[in-house]
Amino acid sequence: MPQYETMYILRPDLGEELTSRAIEKYNALLSEQSGEEPKTLHRGKRRLAYEINRHREGVYVQMNYSAPGTAVAVLERAMRLSDEVIRYMTIRPEAVADEPEEVAVEA
Repeated sequence: MPQYETMYILRPDLGEELTSRAIEKYNALLSEQSGEEPKTLHRGKRRLAYEINRHREGVYVQMNYSAPGTAVAVLERAMRLSDEVIRYMTIRPEAVADEPEEVAVEA
């Protein structure tokens, strides 16, 4: 299965308990779809580069996981419809080659 990384920003006014519930909700949703638990990093509250929906700060959360593309679509739809998420982004990190390819140089 392909590797994905999703970073999302929660509203800063949620509080600790609601923030934990939101993180658990998205972890459970992804576990149901892919069958394995994502690695979640709670990055904490940080100041945003620009104002989003009248918020100057946000709670950053990063998830690394392996899942089929359909699971990513379900997760992003849930985040898009949620009031607690103000921004999200999913990327698929490229595999880094161990050794650079040799390039033939003509003289």
